[in-house]
Amino acid sequence: MQITIVGPGRLGRTIAPLIRARGWSASLIGRGDPVPSCDVIWLTIPDLALAEVIPSMPRDPVLLHASGATGLEVFCGRPRSGSLHPLMTFPGPEVATPELQGVPAAIAGDPDAKGAARALASHLGLNPIDVPGDRRLYHAAAVIAGNGATILLSQACQLLSAAGVPADRAADTLIPLMLRSVRNATPDPIRALTGPMARGEQQVIEDHVTSMEAAGLHDIAKLHRALAEAAERALRHRRDEK
Repeated sequence: MQITIVGPGRLGRTIAPLIRARGWSASLIGRGDPVPSCDVIWLTIPDLALAEVIPSMPRDPVLLHASGATGLEVFCGRPRSGSLHPLMTFPGPEVATPELQGVPAAIAGDPDAKGAARALASHLGLNPIDVPGDRRLYHAAAVIAGNGATILLSQACQLLSAAGVPADRAADTLIPLMLRSVRNATPDPIRALTGPMARGEQQVIEDHVTSMEAAGLHDIAKLHRALAEAAERALRHRRDEK
């Protein structure tokens, strides 16, 4: 299969060589470049550029976009159109190339587009899944699971540094705990909760908050309290279900 990727950003630069390494043809071009003859065009461009770029694409190939948050309405009824969004972080090949084997990838579209998206996903080792609902909710889940975890680690590193651990060792100190907690969360995240949040020890949380505020870490204190409250609600909901 011949694939043309439009958009030499972090995703496009990562995916194109992976497609080639598995034996398919993949051209990587910019938005204004001529599109070569191909079977599938995959738009790996910013969401806000899709409405501008889509009308200029050739009509014969299957046309996919790689947006997580944008639905199919952006194609304005164009036949043989859909989406393929790998549920993975792509920092760019100069930083890291993620392992894609078994990684979920959201697909949507008409039958031709879904067939092409499923074939391309399988070629890359991805696990294609149908996401028929609101793509904004799907994408919000991805952002929270991906970027949210990174932000939480950053906040935790600030706390550890304030406790006297050298800043350049903070992430390495916390990551084993974070990774194990995430692994334990499959398939039931709430059941994997431990520590004072799981035990309902509100005074411990308040002591944390007091110490954070005394150290001038007011934003982290608000976040910590909000997370504890979210954990309490989730645990209460779990108890009510039983």
